[in-house]
Amino acid sequence: TISEQAHRLHPAVVALADAAAVGALDLPDGTARIDADDALTQMAVRDDVDLVIVATGGVVSLRPVLAALEAGKIVATANKETLVSAGHLVMPLAKARAAAAAAANPTDPMASPLAWVRPIDSEHSAIWQCLVGEDLADVSRLILTASGGPFREWSAERMAAARPEDALKHPNWTMGAKITIDSATLMNKGLEVIEAHWLYDVPYEQVDVVVHPQSLVHSLVEFVDGSLKAQLGLPDMRIPIQYSVTYPHRTAGPAPRLDLTEHSPMTFQAPDLQRFRAIPIARAAGEAGPGATAALIAADDVAVERFLAGSLSYLGMAGLVAAAVERYSVDHEPVLDELEAIDAEVRAWAHKIPEGALA
Repeated sequence: TISEQAHRLHPAVVALADAAAVGALDLPDGTARIDADDALTQMAVRDDVDLVIVATGGVVSLRPVLAALEAGKIVATANKETLVSAGHLVMPLAKARAAAAAAANPTDPMASPLAWVRPIDSEHSAIWQCLVGEDLADVSRLILTASGGPFREWSAERMAAARPEDALKHPNWTMGAKITIDSATLMNKGLEVIEAHWLYDVPYEQVDVVVHPQSLVHSLVEFVDGSLKAQLGLPDMRIPIQYSVTYPHRTAGPAPRLDLTEHSPMTFQAPDLQRFRAIPIARAAGEAGPGATAALIAADDVAVERFLAGSLSYLGMAGLVAAAVERYSVDHEPVLDELEAIDAEVRAWAHKIPEGALA
């Protein structure tokens, strides 16, 4: 429970949006509590905060992230939704912080947007690590790896009958239900393509996905001379989490070491975009702009929720998301309030529409 964690870790403050719930917490002496609608934002901009680690789901973290960057805080994020829906708002703030650092000292490690918005996902941490010391102008391709999930070798007919308990059996990683389902559909890779566009300021055509079932190569960067750099390691999130906190340094850590002689061969293959429609749906949303990606995020959240609850089939998830992207795309870059309105409207629609109405 939160109370147990507080007694173990003795944080300076605990925050919840629910006033009654935070009031009922048993907190240790010296731990303050915040009970406000903007509790996360208050936490993110505190004077005693240097780095904000974002581990929420959904767009609830968007306002706190923007406020943190505006206040000069570093943001390390495992939240895909923030960049997928609002990369056009987040990354300009990171670039401004990096430019200020570069003006004072061009060799400062903080003179890079990635020092201000630090990816925690293993794939994007891998790309970030491969890019340190490199010129983005020398990059020809970013290659995101995917395990392929539990349905990598299933036929389309078999996938149509997939149940939640099938989709939750990830072969390599232990994760929460939402990200595990996204890994089964490969929607997580589609979202990571959009994240890559914003994090590394590259066009979508320079971002590829390959299936790597062993999950040892976490992603790769191809350079204009044909050279490839990759980051490898056992499937263990402690490495990317630690790197995001200790950058630009590395420190000894608890993660197990990869013995290459015990893990061979390593294989790679192209994803089947007919069976895994989520990747092209997400890529098309990214190319359509932030309004479409905001709809994508909201619809995917609801699709996964409905699939787990039994009111939507496995294949119906892609149909729901595709319909939402088409229905709610806008022809401009939405501001923050508009993004939140799109999110709410899409969720309300996605909860109600019957699967039989989807293409």
